[in-house]
Amino acid sequence: MSPRPAPTAVSRRSALLGVGFMLLGCFMFSVNDAMGKWLVGTYSVGQVLLLRSISALLILVYFLRRVDLRSVVRPERPGLHFLRAAGSALETGFFYWALSYLPLANVMTFYLAGPIYVTALSALILKERVGWVRWSAVLVGFGGVLIALGPDLASAGWPALIAVAGSFCYALLMISTRILSGAGETTLITWQTVMALLFGAILAPMHWVAPTSFDLGFLFLLGIVAMAAHAAVNRSLLLAPASTVVPYQYTLIVWALLFGVVIFNETPRTSMLIGAAVITASGVFIFLREQRLKAGGATEAAAGTAGAPDDIQIPPAKG
Repeated sequence: MSPRPAPTAVSRRSALLGVGFMLLGCFMFSVNDAMGKWLVGTYSVGQVLLLRSISALLILVYFLRRVDLRSVVRPERPGLHFLRAAGSALETGFFYWALSYLPLANVMTFYLAGPIYVTALSALILKERVGWVRWSAVLVGFGGVLIALGPDLASAGWPALIAVAGSFCYALLMISTRILSGAGETTLITWQTVMALLFGAILAPMHWVAPTSFDLGFLFLLGIVAMAAHAAVNRSLLLAPASTVVPYQYTLIVWALLFGVVIFNETPRTSMLIGAAVITASGVFIFLREQRLKAGGATEAAAGTAGAPDDIQIPPAKG
């Protein structure tokens, strides 16, 4: 019989498409973050949360028509859904808050440490076994965070601590997402969006600024770009293995640096660049290590960044 090269060719094409969609999704997330930074220069965090959530909810209506609404409104473990959604709103709010004081690349660097925190928290909260190799990588990642903070905390200031707090909230969001992975993506995103809308509705009236027509369109565009970015990332994970596409999420820091320099005239600190490199190397190592253990059938469980799309550490839309 003649050889059958078609499956390999299809697999290669699918992998390339998967990488392309991941790069596109990360670019759109970065555009979304840059838009958010520009907007919080004029509008409060609560106002940005409120208006971007309204636009996202309008898009979600289409998807809600295709599912059983009872499973969305009254899911199993509603208390955990509530806590997860509240944590999501907090980490998004912290992200915008930090962006109003810090360069875009600095904030993104701290948030990219989230998967490292997930590995540590998986051992503490989910009681998953994490070997000494990954614990070493976690410690290296924490070292990267300290380097990014600067020579001392006083020079970094409290805005950097806001970003670090937000990245921990993001890690807790990923942990709770793993626990609720059977709930369905529409349910999870709906609860996140509604909670962010409620947070925004409470905070926005305190510092309301009447938006111009142009800015209003930008505020609503945040939710649309975020949904499109999520769609691109999800398509990437359907087309190619996670081990192939997920490491490309660290292109987020490249775009953050570029947008920061070109749009906001930001000059990154040397310590931040070194810290970003250490965090990226540690995060990629942890992810690939977990993929190898999982592929080999190791008894040591993956710690939050491997496997199905629900476990993928893609930063959620911030705007």
